[in-house]
Amino acid sequence: MSGEPTKKDKVISKRIDRFFIGLERAYDFVKRFFKEVWFPPYEFKEVIRQCYQIGYNSLPLISLTGFIVGVVFTNQSRPSLSEFGATSWLPALISIAVVRAMGPLVTALIAAGKVGSSIGAEIGSMKVTEQIDAMEVSATNPFKFLVVTRVLASTFMIPVLVLYTDFVALLGAFVNVHFNELVSLSTFFVQVFDAISFLDVTSSMVKSLFFGFTIGIVGCYKGYNSTKGTEGVGKAANSAVVMAMFLIFIEELLSLQVTNFFRQL
Repeated sequence: MSGEPTKKDKVISKRIDRFFIGLERAYDFVKRFFKEVWFPPYEFKEVIRQCYQIGYNSLPLISLTGFIVGVVFTNQSRPSLSEFGATSWLPALISIAVVRAMGPLVTALIAAGKVGSSIGAEIGSMKVTEQIDAMEVSATNPFKFLVVTRVLASTFMIPVLVLYTDFVALLGAFVNVHFNELVSLSTFFVQVFDAISFLDVTSSMVKSLFFGFTIGIVGCYKGYNSTKGTEGVGKAANSAVVMAMFLIFIEELLSLQVTNFFRQL
């Protein structure tokens, strides 16, 4: 049996039944991805093209956002530290905040808005115009060509963008600190690297992988299952952004608990 439950065959209520049916479809979609990713044909050219679309085309927005985050967070932190005469701790404080949380989270949210909506709209438009059906008729595996490549590209590129965002945010923080405390570049980055640990960088990269996978799989799922013509494409793009952001916050909370557990060992 498939499809949404009717009033006659509903188990609990129409809304709750629809929720659990959606969970089942999402589970089958993710399971199919992990099944398809290991077997040929391998669409390397399409993966590289998607990496370019996701990574390179996101650089202007990521650069501006990261730089502003560094400047604003430094300005907001200075008054609190100056009350205790501890403005010299600004580089250490900023590095910990950016590397542990702000860099990955800001990058993932920006990517969810830009990349997630783009993937959902692109695949959704192909779905409603029956291009996916045409690919199946021409003996092409649309799931592997459209879904697997985009999920892999987002999973690979989000950690790279996070590293770039961290650097740009720290650069923005340095500019602010330099003009207010006259701290040199070498002194600033010595304090930055003294404050962060290998666990900080590792946890940041690991959760960035999960963020990238979440953005890709949610965008593809919403687009691949869109209906109702152009209206469905808009809903797919919008719901891909909302759902990806929601899951990113959940993953951030869980990663914080896991990281704190390892810090206590």
